[in-house]
Amino acid sequence: MPTEVILPKVDMDMATGQISRWFAEEGAHVKKGDVLFEIETDKAAMEIDAPASGVLRDVTGKEGVDIPVGAPVAWIYAENETYGDKAPIFPLVGEMSAEPTEGGAVPPTPHSVTPPSALPGISPAGGEIGQSPSGGRATPLARRLAREAGLTLSAISGTGPHGRVVKADVDAAIAGGGAKAAAAAKAPAGAPAAAPAVKPMSDDQVLKLFEEGSYELIPHDNMRKTIARRLVEAKTTIPHFYLTLDCELDALLALRTQLNAAAPVKKTDKGEAPAYKLSVNDMVIKAMAMALKAVPDANASWTETAMVKHKHADVGVAVSIPGGLITPIIRHADEKTLSVISNEMKDLASRARSRKLKPEEYQGGTTAVSNLGMFGIKDFAAVINPPHATILAVGAGEQRAVVKNGEIKIATVMSVTLSIDHRAVDGALGAELLVAFKKLIENPMGMLV
Repeated sequence: MPTEVILPKVDMDMATGQISRWFAEEGAHVKKGDVLFEIETDKAAMEIDAPASGVLRDVTGKEGVDIPVGAPVAWIYAENETYGDKAPIFPLVGEMSAEPTEGGAVPPTPHSVTPPSALPGISPAGGEIGQSPSGGRATPLARRLAREAGLTLSAISGTGPHGRVVKADVDAAIAGGGAKAAAAAKAPAGAPAAAPAVKPMSDDQVLKLFEEGSYELIPHDNMRKTIARRLVEAKTTIPHFYLTLDCELDALLALRTQLNAAAPVKKTDKGEAPAYKLSVNDMVIKAMAMALKAVPDANASWTETAMVKHKHADVGVAVSIPGGLITPIIRHADEKTLSVISNEMKDLASRARSRKLKPEEYQGGTTAVSNLGMFGIKDFAAVINPPHATILAVGAGEQRAVVKNGEIKIATVMSVTLSIDHRAVDGALGAELLVAFKKLIENPMGMLV
């Protein structure tokens, strides 16, 4: 029996993915472990190996199109295995509303395809075919359209195979308001009517504000869609509050200069180079990690059932990449030396920009740092990246007039703003964390002992 090759789930937020490149062609002989294709998700590009040895047949996964997680993209036949009819192309996202034949049955397929919802780690909520709240079934396209329209799937009658809700059913419910009326009918008597959700302007409403021909439409890629979704989720579900402090940098800058000057020389392919070159951001990462260890109650994440108290300080660092941003993580940053943090950060940033990070290198973390100081930004407030409870926004270091002992002096000052999830960290605790950070920045020798 041929071995099914599926599109795997390589990211916890992943519902669909795209094959950016096939390394083997139809009819090619492959060995188990050979690289078959490359997946491009919204955050990274990953090479996928062959699950078995044999001949690659029925390559149905097309390059550059969205494919549901768990969908078969090819089959591998054993060397002497009989090859019969070609496998059907698995429906792409938005095309999974197959209708029955005249006899009322769904056309059979040459291969037994395991539905994505039955695969390990695949959740129907992630966009695959699954149960609607009422127990009925719905296609991913219908599920998405219903969610965007604020409709409840359990209140929509399905006309697809086995009562499945398809796109036409949702369109009809939107046009007639039937689903909303049915949902309202199920509400307990005397229950107050829910306030209508505020919806953003539709695409047509936006475009009507501009003269036709005066703009260019650039479709959103998966990364932009994910960033937009997570930002909306963060700002609507996390009660943010903000604390700002000014930190003097002169002692830190002097120490950085001394440490860089003392860096040993190592041989590379391009000749000799310093073993490390510290940046201010490297020292900010270290200070934030040590501050979390000094104030352990702030090193937490919120869940509805319990507070997650982290034993290590894992600091994510926002890195700008073409089309968006990603937050690779320095694990156990409080335990690492500045030189290790510096070299690790350079490697992560480089691979982030080429989309070569592994999921475990950007998922999780206990806090994050976003630095726009290199652009001359004085101060700003960053949006918390769940499941973090904090994120530190770092502005530019600049010379300012400060008052010391009643006299005006010139000092290099950096403004930082800590965004905080008020569910996990209260005001006084957040202030304690930021003061601990300021103390380390202004007395940087504490980061070396």
